[in-house]
Amino acid sequence: MPPVYRSALPALCLSLILPCAFSVQAADPAPATPEKTAEEKPLERQPLLERSQEDAAALERTVPAQEQQRLQAGSETFLALWKPANTSDPKGAVIILPGAGETADWPQAIGPLRKKLPDADWGSLSLTLPDLQSNAPQSRIVEAPPPAATTETQNKDASTAAPIEQVAGGEVDIADRPLAETGEERLKADAERIYARIDAAIGFAEQQSVRSIVLLGHGTGAYWAARYLSERQPAQIDKLVMIAAQAPAPQPGLSELTTQLKLATLDLYYTDKATAQNAAQERLKASKRLKDSTFRQIPLKTLPGNSAAQQEQLFRRVRGWLSPLSAQS
Repeated sequence: MPPVYRSALPALCLSLILPCAFSVQAADPAPATPEKTAEEKPLERQPLLERSQEDAAALERTVPAQEQQRLQAGSETFLALWKPANTSDPKGAVIILPGAGETADWPQAIGPLRKKLPDADWGSLSLTLPDLQSNAPQSRIVEAPPPAATTETQNKDASTAAPIEQVAGGEVDIADRPLAETGEERLKADAERIYARIDAAIGFAEQQSVRSIVLLGHGTGAYWAARYLSERQPAQIDKLVMIAAQAPAPQPGLSELTTQLKLATLDLYYTDKATAQNAAQERLKASKRLKDSTFRQIPLKTLPGNSAAQQEQLFRRVRGWLSPLSAQS
């Protein structure tokens, strides 16, 4: 073989081998993915927090740690803000109940009072109240449309359509959810949760060896304070303060509750709202029909553009009513 052909032979063989190698690699199947050894478990969705729990978590990040107290109410724990009286001889403790949508340090009434009362020789314990389930949207039961008729169903008696629970956002088979509670049942459940928290607050106040315990409610908090005292009649509570009292819808006014109370009651209301003023007049008239009534009512004026002065006015009214009575105890 001539030399030129011998030198070209290795290159020719290499050009024939390389394409075959690449084709074999391309034919190899991709490695099989490992088979699942166990069924994938669906992710469990954590229950959503109540708005009051989210608000309490926000307060834990802003309020000094020494003011925070975790109290136990049944199976629940909740945040309360405690400030002891700035004296060696405190007159007592004021348990503060915020209204619906308010926190334990709400800038109207709640926060200013809890911070100012210790300078008036009163400790303050402001509570976090749970969200009201009685204010949640109510589900209603409707009849499902009958299924389309078939040859088989035409030969049978028509059965009652299965009930469907219709709620905001869609329809859900009632078999998948418990029966909806009535409004009264929800309100009773709300009351039990709130009462448990008030009980826990009273227990905490008693541990501070205070001479007197006062229950103070703002907005709907005043309703729950009055209802608690009317139903439970605890011997530990000496007085009640209601500020801008309001009953949660659709409950009636507080005049029936306040007439059942056997303890000194201060009713502070603002005169700029006609509905609030009319409700306050009803409470005053009801108290006048009682013999030896200890109910006292004081109107307040709103001070637009001067929130600090308005809160100071409220504090002075509360302090002025508490101090003479506590001095006699």
